[in-house]
Amino acid sequence: MYILYGGDFTRAPLVQWVLEEGKIAYEFRKIDILNGKHRSAEFLAINPAGLVPVLITPEGDTLYEVAALMVYLADRHQLTDLAPSSTDPDRGLFLSTVFHIAGDIQSEMKRFHFPHRFSLRREDVAGIQDLAKSLVLSRLDVMNTRLAAKGPYALGPRFSLADFYLCFWIAYLDRETVCLQFPSIARLYELVRSRPGAGTYLEETERMAGAYREMMTTKPGGVIA
Repeated sequence: MYILYGGDFTRAPLVQWVLEEGKIAYEFRKIDILNGKHRSAEFLAINPAGLVPVLITPEGDTLYEVAALMVYLADRHQLTDLAPSSTDPDRGLFLSTVFHIAGDIQSEMKRFHFPHRFSLRREDVAGIQDLAKSLVLSRLDVMNTRLAAKGPYALGPRFSLADFYLCFWIAYLDRETVCLQFPSIARLYELVRSRPGAGTYLEETERMAGAYREMMTTKPGGVIA
């Protein structure tokens, strides 16, 4: 059985969703990152990188990096409705999209939500956030153009975990602004949110995003270490 370490305000819901969609047995162990439990000696013994989520495989391997976890689970359990197989013609576009989200959108979202990690001066926080948000919006503009030409999903008519991955970050950025500015992304978000499993997780993500924004207004110097 798999063991998944996650918790509130983490990317664990992305992995949980794949596990649930695939009906894969797992045990969930909550890590309270608000109180620094991901930096505790106990957790660092499990994952010295101090990153959440973490997936322990049935063989005992410790894996992290959320995009890798999603694709790994889909591939290992042959969830081809979530990830095209290695011989599928859509595989290249799928991997390109997932790596684009991980490298160019998720990375800036980290800067947006953890600006204190990227500067020693508190007065730089707002500028770091503004720059990160503008970069994410510029990349979403490219994605919107692509979806308008060949959507409604990242793989055209075919849903994949890349769509859920993208929508997760839209929820954590500012979904109302994004959906007003980018109609094809708005359509994608509506389609993904209408899926029974994905919709439940997106609704919870929206709630977490709202709570996190509120905490950031009262503690702009950094909510999570």
